[in-house]
Amino acid sequence: METKRIRVGVVEDHPLYRAAVARMLADAPDVEVDAVAESVAQFAARSRCAGSIVVLDLGLPGVRGAAAVMELVRRGHPVLVVSAMADRTEVVGAMLAGARGFLCKDAEGEEILAAIREIAAGRNHVAPKLAAVVLDTSREHNAGARIELSHREAEVLSRLAAGERDQDIAMGLRISIRTVRSYLDRIRDKTGLRRRPALTAYAIENGFVTCPAPDRMPA
Repeated sequence: METKRIRVGVVEDHPLYRAAVARMLADAPDVEVDAVAESVAQFAARSRCAGSIVVLDLGLPGVRGAAAVMELVRRGHPVLVVSAMADRTEVVGAMLAGARGFLCKDAEGEEILAAIREIAAGRNHVAPKLAAVVLDTSREHNAGARIELSHREAEVLSRLAAGERDQDIAMGLRISIRTVRSYLDRIRDKTGLRRRPALTAYAIENGFVTCPAPDRMPA
């Protein structure tokens, strides 16, 4: 009896790498290739397989980073991140957003396939050199006290983590961009975090993500 194949899609904006990953997947005997796209929106429009595993880059046009992971997970897709963006904030942000695996872009094809098979079997897979980052962050989170944000600060942080730009946040909350940036300055002072990926990881880890991702694609 033929073994059921694993359905896998690709979201990657670099054309040569995207083609190489798609070709590697097509050559695997236990994989069925779903949509191959350069953005999350394009993948959502092209995907034919509900619940297919998605090999995802983080540095994408449109919805990107942890927000891209959250959008795909919301649509029911297990996510394997394969990205050159692999410092602490990106790894932690992606995993907290719901990614089932994380590999660096120097991973060989066999390692990508092994991670896909692990995820298909219901397990997580993080590159060994990144696993310590995830474990250390979990320990820090469990040991640390939660910082209190005002209701409006929490709203702004939630929308930032969902991938919205300053002007999107201002429009959604009906306040000025200057006011949004004032709230962001307060959030940075309270958390000690400056970069948006670090703030996104903090928001997800501490349960501040309550707003849906921006509506930039078909349901």
